[in-house]
Amino acid sequence: MAIEKCFDKQTVGKLVDIIKYARGEGKKLVVTNGCFDILHPGHVDLLKRCKAHGDILLVMLNTDDSARGLEKGVGRPFNNQKDRAEMLLGLESVDFVYFFEESSPRFTIQVFSPEIYVKGGDYKDKSKLRTTPFVEQYGGKVIIEPLYGNYSTTGFIEKVIASAK
Repeated sequence: MAIEKCFDKQTVGKLVDIIKYARGEGKKLVVTNGCFDILHPGHVDLLKRCKAHGDILLVMLNTDDSARGLEKGVGRPFNNQKDRAEMLLGLESVDFVYFFEESSPRFTIQVFSPEIYVKGGDYKDKSKLRTTPFVEQYGGKVIIEPLYGNYSTTGFIEKVIASAK
């Protein structure tokens, strides 16, 4: 894994320094977050569109413990955080991954203060996101990107289960 592109709370200072340096060169930070348990074309499309809003894409990835706390289903996440990070970093659009432990990234977002924070279109109204006030208070912008196709991890899992019967 591209460990130099993967960070957690013990190494967050190094990532903050990288972002600070990039901003000094006029680069814009875009952040999104999620579990990204089973990558599908909807994820890939969203991450490409996230990257198009700026220069650096940071994916804040739920740790295994925080993903379990989201009640996405028995046995989730299927892929551990290291494997999920490795898949994300294999995409051309993703520059860095940060493991966050909270169920919501609203406080962690403030550490990075991205110019742009993006969520997928399964969220319809940015004013209802718990992260919106935190992003807007420092002048950041929240964007909700429409979903690509009819892809969903839960739908994929249901399809696999149905085909196994």
